[in-house]
Amino acid sequence: MSATRGGPDQGPSQPQQRRIIRTQTAGNLGESFDSEVVPSSLVEIAPILRVANEVESSNPRVAYLCRFYAFEKAHRLDPTSSGRGVRQFKTALLQRLEREHDPTLMGRVKKSDAREMQSFYQHYYKKYIQALHNAADKADRAQLTKAYQTANVLFEVLKAVNLTQSIEVDREILEAQDKVAEKTQLYVPYNILPLDPDSANQAIMRYPEIQAAVLALRNTRGLPWPEGHKKKKDEDMLDWLQEMFGFQKDNVANQREHLILLLANVHIRQFPKPDQQPKLDDQALTEVMKKLFKNYKKWCKYLGRKSSLWLPTIQQEMQQRKLLYMALYLLIWGEAANLRFMPECLCYIYHHMAFELYGMLAGNVSPMTGENVKPAYGGEEDAFLRKVVTPIYEVIQMEAQRSKKGKSKHSQWRNYDDLNEYFWSVDCFRLGWPMRADADFFCLPVAVPNTEKDGDNSKPIVARDRWVGKVNFVEIRSFWHVFRSFDRMWSFYILCLQAMIIMAWDGGQPSSVFGADVFKKVLSVFITAAIMKLGQAVLDVILNFKAHQSMTLHVKLRYILKVFSAAAWVIILPVTYAYSWKDPPAFARTIKSWFGSAMHSPSLFIIAVVSYLSPNMLAGVMFLFPLLRRFLERSNYRIVMLMMWWSQPRLYVGRGMHESAFSLFKYTMFWVLLIATKLAFSYYIEIRPLVAPTQAIMKARVTNFQWHEFFPRAKNNIGVVIALWAPIILVYFMDSQIWYAIFSTLFGGIYGAFRRLGEIRTLGMLRSRFESLPGAFNDRLIPDGKNQQKKKGIRATLSHNFTEDKVPVNKEKEAARFAQLWNTIISSFREEDLISDREMDLLLVPYWADRDLDLIQWPPFLLASKIPIALDMAKDSNGKDRELKKRIESDTYMKCAVRECYASFKNIIKFVVQGNREKEVIEIIFAEVDKHIDTGDLIQEYKMSALPSLYDHFVKLIKYLLDNKEEDRDHVVILFQDMLEVVTRDIMMEDYNISSLVDSSHGGTWHGGMIPLEQQYQLFASSGAIRFPIEPVTEAWKEKIKRIYLLLTTKESAMDVPSNLEARRRISFFSNSLFMDMPMAPKVRNMLSFSVLTPYYTEEVLFSLRDLETPNEDGVSILFYLQKIFPDEWNNFLERVKCLSEEELKESDELEEELRLWASYRGQTLTRTVRGMMYYRKALELQAFLDMAMHEDLMEGYKAVELNSENNSRGERSLWAQCQAVADMKFTYVVSCQQYGIHKRSGDPRAQDILRLMTRYPSLRVAYIDEVEEPVKDKSKKGNQKVYYSVLVKVPKSTDHSTLAQNLDQVIYRIRLPGPAILGEGKPENQNHAIIFSRGEGLQTIDMNQDNYMEEALKMRNLLQEFLTKHDGVRHPSILGLREHIFTGSVSSLAWFMSNQETSFVTIGQRLLANPLRVRFHYGHPDVFDRLFHLTRGGVSKASKVINLSEDIFAGFNSTLREGNVTHHEYIQVGKGRDVGLNQISMFEAKIANGNGEQTLSRDIYRLGHRFDFFRMMSCYFTTVGFYFSTLITVLTVYIFLYGRLYLVLSGLEQGLSTQKGIRDNTPLQIALASQSFVQIGFLMALPMLMEIGLERGFRTALSEFVLMQLQLAPVFFTFSLGTKTHYYGRTLLHGGAKYRSTGRGFVVFHAKFADNYRLYSRSHFVKGLEMMLLLVVYQIFGSAYRGVLAYLLITISMWFMVGTWLFAPFLFNPSGFEWQKIVDDWTDWNKWINNIGGIGVPAEKSWESWWEEEQEHLRYSGKRGIVVEILLALRFFIYQYGLVYHLTITEKTKNFLVYGVSWLVIFLILFVMKTVSVGRRRFSASFQLMFRLIKGLIFMTFIAIIVILITLAHMTIQDIIVCILAFMPTGWGMLLIAQACKPVVHRAGFWGSVRTLARGYEIVMGLLLFTPVAFLAWFPFVSEFQTRMLFNQAFSRGLQISRILGGHRKDRSSRNKE
Repeated sequence: MSATRGGPDQGPSQPQQRRIIRTQTAGNLGESFDSEVVPSSLVEIAPILRVANEVESSNPRVAYLCRFYAFEKAHRLDPTSSGRGVRQFKTALLQRLEREHDPTLMGRVKKSDAREMQSFYQHYYKKYIQALHNAADKADRAQLTKAYQTANVLFEVLKAVNLTQSIEVDREILEAQDKVAEKTQLYVPYNILPLDPDSANQAIMRYPEIQAAVLALRNTRGLPWPEGHKKKKDEDMLDWLQEMFGFQKDNVANQREHLILLLANVHIRQFPKPDQQPKLDDQALTEVMKKLFKNYKKWCKYLGRKSSLWLPTIQQEMQQRKLLYMALYLLIWGEAANLRFMPECLCYIYHHMAFELYGMLAGNVSPMTGENVKPAYGGEEDAFLRKVVTPIYEVIQMEAQRSKKGKSKHSQWRNYDDLNEYFWSVDCFRLGWPMRADADFFCLPVAVPNTEKDGDNSKPIVARDRWVGKVNFVEIRSFWHVFRSFDRMWSFYILCLQAMIIMAWDGGQPSSVFGADVFKKVLSVFITAAIMKLGQAVLDVILNFKAHQSMTLHVKLRYILKVFSAAAWVIILPVTYAYSWKDPPAFARTIKSWFGSAMHSPSLFIIAVVSYLSPNMLAGVMFLFPLLRRFLERSNYRIVMLMMWWSQPRLYVGRGMHESAFSLFKYTMFWVLLIATKLAFSYYIEIRPLVAPTQAIMKARVTNFQWHEFFPRAKNNIGVVIALWAPIILVYFMDSQIWYAIFSTLFGGIYGAFRRLGEIRTLGMLRSRFESLPGAFNDRLIPDGKNQQKKKGIRATLSHNFTEDKVPVNKEKEAARFAQLWNTIISSFREEDLISDREMDLLLVPYWADRDLDLIQWPPFLLASKIPIALDMAKDSNGKDRELKKRIESDTYMKCAVRECYASFKNIIKFVVQGNREKEVIEIIFAEVDKHIDTGDLIQEYKMSALPSLYDHFVKLIKYLLDNKEEDRDHVVILFQDMLEVVTRDIMMEDYNISSLVDSSHGGTWHGGMIPLEQQYQLFASSGAIRFPIEPVTEAWKEKIKRIYLLLTTKESAMDVPSNLEARRRISFFSNSLFMDMPMAPKVRNMLSFSVLTPYYTEEVLFSLRDLETPNEDGVSILFYLQKIFPDEWNNFLERVKCLSEEELKESDELEEELRLWASYRGQTLTRTVRGMMYYRKALELQAFLDMAMHEDLMEGYKAVELNSENNSRGERSLWAQCQAVADMKFTYVVSCQQYGIHKRSGDPRAQDILRLMTRYPSLRVAYIDEVEEPVKDKSKKGNQKVYYSVLVKVPKSTDHSTLAQNLDQVIYRIRLPGPAILGEGKPENQNHAIIFSRGEGLQTIDMNQDNYMEEALKMRNLLQEFLTKHDGVRHPSILGLREHIFTGSVSSLAWFMSNQETSFVTIGQRLLANPLRVRFHYGHPDVFDRLFHLTRGGVSKASKVINLSEDIFAGFNSTLREGNVTHHEYIQVGKGRDVGLNQISMFEAKIANGNGEQTLSRDIYRLGHRFDFFRMMSCYFTTVGFYFSTLITVLTVYIFLYGRLYLVLSGLEQGLSTQKGIRDNTPLQIALASQSFVQIGFLMALPMLMEIGLERGFRTALSEFVLMQLQLAPVFFTFSLGTKTHYYGRTLLHGGAKYRSTGRGFVVFHAKFADNYRLYSRSHFVKGLEMMLLLVVYQIFGSAYRGVLAYLLITISMWFMVGTWLFAPFLFNPSGFEWQKIVDDWTDWNKWINNIGGIGVPAEKSWESWWEEEQEHLRYSGKRGIVVEILLALRFFIYQYGLVYHLTITEKTKNFLVYGVSWLVIFLILFVMKTVSVGRRRFSASFQLMFRLIKGLIFMTFIAIIVILITLAHMTIQDIIVCILAFMPTGWGMLLIAQACKPVVHRAGFWGSVRTLARGYEIVMGLLLFTPVAFLAWFPFVSEFQTRMLFNQAFSRGLQISRILGGHRKDRSSRNKE
């Protein structure tokens, strides 16, 4: 910490600093002008203002002059103040200058300003620059850079001042300045490698691998430099490429470092022997090259072009050429901006530029000009950006604008994929090079008004036809995509269903299939298959039609032929089938009658079927022999291509995705078992039992209908059959998902057990296995000793073997290494406040292994209380030696404790005692004791009952030693004498030898006579006899004393150390993971390098004090909440900062900062993520130390090195500097804070906090997109243009704490972009702009709601080794999946459900997906990408607007399609936060469901569905979109069932058939509905969850957690989220409208208002819930007469549950949702909302009208198909009226159709009356007030009269009135829906106002229906209590007084404020 907090003049934060500066300067000068808050068009003056702030404290006048110069410069830069914010800035600066002029003038020392400046400049030069230069070993590079920059600015100001006063500058100063200017050019801020000549002695530059790479790049022999080129020192190849091709300077610098690090890291792995001459290894080069160009070469081969990588024949030039090619690729990639999402577009650019490069090197002569070849776009600055990147970028930008932020249809604009796939066909070469501006790629459809072009109309029309349009695929919104992408699976299911129904219908037993008739009938499935093939071919044509412009002829031909061949089969198969029957069934007879019925030939059909199946047989062969398939798919031979052309269209991706034979066998077995189970279940339980009832129903006749039946003569009661079978068939298609859940649970559990998960899951288990831990640590986390010896050469090995006695040394080393690692982990626990100081002492192992103790020292928590117990045992042993020994040795830890205590006792006594005679005595006593120990008769000889008194004395002595005070010396002497006495008198029982010895030493009296006092010699009393107080006290000594004190005095056993649950979980998971299967750790220097990338937008960085202390409406502040949820951690925190209460923390700024950090580490903040990720670096430094340390250093320990680092980090050769350098080489962390520049300029506190993070972690890098206003280059145009840059900044490590050290960021790279970077989805674009700053071979993508742990970071180098092994035997992994730990589970019961659900997915779910199913993709974020693989294949996510809404999973799709391989590893985990309140969770689920809807339409899913083999396709379906589709079917089942019942009840068919079994008691139906309710209550989630908790925490825990979850209403939550998923998934597929929903990451203990809940859930849940309730009520009223109540209850109970949940769950899970006061507030709020008038600018939260309009927005963009579907769906609401009108008492007699007509008349009448009244109110209410009121009264009277007449004359009953309401309400709603769908028409007709009024009426009724029950329950106070307990049960069990939280402690807060 000391490094980041300077002395008093540099407080923890900038504001503090300002305050202090202000007081130091003369007089009060007002605000210190913040040099960071500068308008973007004046960026150039920021350095001058920085210097002014810096020198202000030492010379205010110079600061004033700097600012004055800054003002002048600002005026020069923008004379008209046209930039944004410039005028205000200048004014403020001017005001300040006016204020400061006089006071600073008074303080001036010299006569004139010029003299003052000169003297200050000289003073600065001497004090800083010369002093730094003279410092030994070139002082800190960062400070030099800083000093030179400051001097440069000072000189600039000096020149300006001298100009105005026309004084010459001294020669001395000019000379100094020349040096400074030259050095300033050299000393630019660097990222990782300082490449300037003066930095060659920096630790990182001394590594041979780095030197080798740098030298190789500097080999510029034979490169043709352009004329007029000025040679620079140390030029390299990249400089040449920059000159020739016009790349940006910073891009070149960035890629230079990238390439050097890449080559160095690969080089050192090839050559672990680092001491030879530095020359770059060719093998390393080839390896990197192969990775970089694999995709490019594949692309060339695919398009049949020669690759441009021509290598020279001469070996010397080979390396140079390879480096040039690689550098060129990286430079193109580094500047490509948004083109990086289009890898093949980059291939195209590279193809041409590499060819030009080759031409230049070969000295080719251009045939046109006769000169040497020059690049097409080259030479001048930024040429590449302007001429190559920008034109393509502009196309992307135009297309993105045409997407109208993703609102227009996907088919109307080209997304990244379309633009990239343009380069998948040979046609892309039509673009030419240099690219033709009129190429079709750049054309846009005419819809974009071409205003810039001249007004000539002919042009745009031509362009329309030339728009390339969609390429290869069109994303069209339609449910058919589910069928189209997974057609093989659906066909399989439909054919199985057909076969099973035929079998059940005709035979009943499966064996009956072998009967001839049944078999023949089953064969008809092939006809069905042919029909489906035809449907699919037609679908393909329809859905891909919009891409026809870009299709080649043979692709179109294939589509047409597919349709024709399918149609042909549809004719051939049925015809031949008909002729295979002797006495044909009905449909065969019909066919025969067309073609003549004479012949009969069964064999024809067989031949037809065989030929029809032949392609499938081929596919089967290919499935069985994956290698063959791979060869065929990848091959580019014409004949093979023709064969493959028919089976699937030729594509660049998705070829060769097969797996090894063993993997194939595993997942095939999984699915064969699953499908067999599923089909058997469906057949025996659902289909067969339903056949007989169906046959019976088809025979029965019903004549007595209860409504006007349109088809009274319909045969076979077909409607009833459909109503019965529909739900069952739907469940048949869905229940594979249930079986998948069951099987995945079983297999996942077995796999988990085999992977040794949960072997150590409690502290008890950890204790019992602790002995094996040091071994495991050394085995897993420390590189293998064998490799180390190999590296030393032969001599070392020999000497090593023969001279050293190996065992003890290695033991010693092992123990030392274990201690370093273990203690680092424990101290990280302490820093995170998970454990208290005492617990830390108990858990630590001694750092400084005591060499005199020849035994392993276990941490005290294992040995606690062993010594006091052993003492008791010894005291009571009565001389029984053997028995005591046995008892002590039975407990290993007790034995260790006893031995260690004895050894330490001996050790300490010998150390403290110095006098010779005393030493003699003590030696003899110990020798005696040791002798007895060896012979084993210690207890018989000595009396043990006196041991406790010796123990007491010794403990006292240890206490004195701990305090170590001079004044205690006398007590210590007496203590020693007491101890001696106890030993000799009591224990050794006057043993003669000993006592005589002691007497003689005491100076005995046997001489007779008295010896004078001064001659009397008392043992221990003389001045040198004992060493006390101990000087100097070393850390090792302190540790030793503390340890022995703990061992002796800890009385109670430390069974519950650590007591914190999180600490326990982490320690046990970590210990367990060491026994799991992981690769060996390499040395840090040989490991793969990696970087971490975190995209960040505007979330919390660090909680401010205000955030922490502001109470919410319940009076709960975040801080209070955290103190209650983490009480132990709060106490540990107070103990760590040595405070007693919260008030003390407020006293100093430093403690306030600590408090903010403590809270932020418990939220989901960026600070938490950064701390977690920076553990990687800490771990690497420690591991580098353990790798490099010599024996002595190792024994000294890492802590010592760290402690000394402050003094010796100057020496670049020190061990510490080397450790840091290695860590730099291997790890970088880039946080992409998109808005940092904007935040900084606007003075946003977030920018301050990010800066603080960079100061705290100097190796953290922040990338951001800078928007700068620059004057337009073109002179003709006035004004400024916005220019965008990708910028990387750092805060340099400051080691001195002088006034100089201002912690401000330095810009390292600034790369100009072609335009705004965010064109697609925000997060992937944000990642993409920063990915160029990442380094290394692995890239871990981390979201900003994640966390990491020190102990997990230690395993990172093991994990990265996984990239080097082939996991499936076919290919190396391209993404390594990790498991996550969800850390937000403790907040509330909902958060707990959510975290359990997530945990089971990221563990058991993904474990199974990765192996055996092999379809794991990339789901969000701790995954580690193979960086080179992905940077050449489009990055780590896809970014097209809307379609790539779940951007993460597309990275997985892309990786798999491009022959990557995704694995999953469970020995390492990363923390992750999740949402915690119902509303956030629902938003999150909505986002995921939307994303899945978009995936369903995407090309990636289509390609995976077609390119995977059958079983992998099944896995892919059920784990991506299938899960959501099944959810949708689940809900559909309920609807279909209820509407079917409605039809049966209302038509009277149910009554007519009431005797039939199929109606009365239908088992299959009940089973089908039971399956549905299984899904509904979250069974699919609960099973894997149970299994995973069981595996990792024991099955008893799992069971109790499961029961608890049921009690806390988990089924309610799952049923509710089912509705969310269904609604958003379905709506996205039909209408789109998916958008990124930012989910809250806060702590949710606040109450959501009723209106909020209503807005969120009204369409997704409430409307649907009410509709189902209506159905159930109608069914209840009219259906209950026919059947017992029980069956009805059984069938509908889960449906009632669903209704209740969908309507009331949001109120149930709403904190204080049943509190009366809140209810009252909610009601007024809701009333205000519903009645507010909407309009432009009124947000949806404020008015119902705005919300209602917004809610139907998706219909506006939905297109004709969506509207038609919407209208068709709305028609279902008209059934009610049709059916119920005939059930009124009035209409009982007649079934005439007129009744229905009259009912419509009534509706229109009511609507008409309402309309007239509302029109009347508008027109007449003012002028004809009385008249209008009379008319209203009349209408009301008429209404009453009609009702009375109906009741008296027509015998209308109350039930009739209810039925009328039930009949007419849905009709109105249906009309509303149709009106909304046809909004434009209704608008034109002028009815929109009435529609709105009607809608508002409905919403009010719905609101009332929901509100009433809630309000009723809120009457009873106990309901609220119960709800609180249910919601916050977790927190309750942790002693969280929620009642106090929710009731608020406003009282004590207010009283505190008064004080």
